Amino acid sequence: MLEQEAAEPVSSYRAVYEGAIPGMLRTLDPHSVFFDPGQFDQLKELQSSTRKGFGSVVSVLPGRVIVLQTLPGTPSAKAGMMAGDQIVAINGIRLDYLDIEQLIGLLSESRRRQVSLDVRRTGNARIQHLVLTPEEMQSPSVERAFLLEPGIGYVRVTSFDTETGSQIRQAIERLGGASLTGMVLDLRDNPGGVLPAALETASLFLEPGRNLLSVKGRSVTGEQMKVSDVAKPYRFLVAVLLNGKSASASEIVAGALQDYRRAAIVGEPSFGKGLVESVYPLSGGAGLALTTAFYYTPSGRSIQRPLPGTQLDAATRAGDGGIKPDFPVWPEGHTRLGAVLDATGSFATYATIFLQKHGPIKKGFELTPEILDDFQGFLAQRNIQPGVSDWSRERAWIESRLKQEIANQGLGVEAGDEIEAQRDPQIQKAVQVIRDAEKPTTPPLKAAAVSASGR
Repeated sequence: MLEQEAAEPVSSYRAVYEGAIPGMLRTLDPHSVFFDPGQFDQLKELQSSTRKGFGSVVSVLPGRVIVLQTLPGTPSAKAGMMAGDQIVAINGIRLDYLDIEQLIGLLSESRRRQVSLDVRRTGNARIQHLVLTPEEMQSPSVERAFLLEPGIGYVRVTSFDTETGSQIRQAIERLGGASLTGMVLDLRDNPGGVLPAALETASLFLEPGRNLLSVKGRSVTGEQMKVSDVAKPYRFLVAVLLNGKSASASEIVAGALQDYRRAAIVGEPSFGKGLVESVYPLSGGAGLALTTAFYYTPSGRSIQRPLPGTQLDAATRAGDGGIKPDFPVWPEGHTRLGAVLDATGSFATYATIFLQKHGPIKKGFELTPEILDDFQGFLAQRNIQPGVSDWSRERAWIESRLKQEIANQGLGVEAGDEIEAQRDPQIQKAVQVIRDAEKPTTPPLKAAAVSASGR
């Protein structure tokens, strides 16, 4: 009837795939989702550690994309892209009209097929036209691993893929292994991933036989998952960083370590996504993700946050869901001057000019007062002239950000991250918690975590 009687022609594909099926699933919960064939292919790609890309690291600003690093042998490096290059158009679409979300969407879409880029190099008015073809490349979930100070390691995990557990162990061993006195495990902005990787990660720090997780649903009655009897956990102090984008597998790891008082949780409350989503392939290459159960921490806390108006509300009413930090710490705030400097790309542009003038830098590079004065003159030429009080108040932050950007382009993004970590209030609080726990007069870290959270 719809095809015959509707005032305008109706596509049966849209009516069923974009209308009827998604509409029916919305009555269940927000996380039960139908995938058309193209979306289902993307889902399967995201579940693997191999993805298509160009091998470049970029900084995304409103209307601007600046290249920070190109990896050797990748499409971006072969095309001649360099740190400091500004991408001004993608497939003929000018970037200066786009906001952050639009830019990220365009960049994500461009990684799936051959792309045409318009690139401007600092000091050269001529636009370069590059054509890049994405290639399959490994995408490790352990993005960064370095020492914050002697004996205290830092490992940032961006997702939980099939190899995440082994990648974390390898990173820990590179930093010192069992000889470390402490480690900061950064799960901020980590949306989760595959369950076995989360369980393997938690098992790196918990004793054999410990319960890691309970699963409860209509067809599942209290199934428990435990640490392997042959596990050999690390015993150094651990602090885990969370924020509002830490979800699912990240919350499973943090919840288990928190329940056993094995780690202090630092940062912000997590997202609260504790659903068992079973994925079913359908005919025609489509797929369905259906909520079939809920995850609970070892102590019985529901990870899923209540969702009013759905059956999930009743299932999770016993708690607020998510993981609450033992030590609440909010991220670095932005002042008006800081927002202007970041939005205009002043740090990245100056860093490119500086490296062109002064050549390569070495690890341990320090920012001199003369460089900072030169940067202030550079800003004045761009009609950015902060008052004396604003400059004095923000001087330490400006110095750190400028040093970070020069390191990003001159030494690689990991070197820049090490500089950023020294001013990150959440990382620094985690380091302080570990330091305090090492003092003979201070209770162990696990006891400090419990005391701070009131449990």
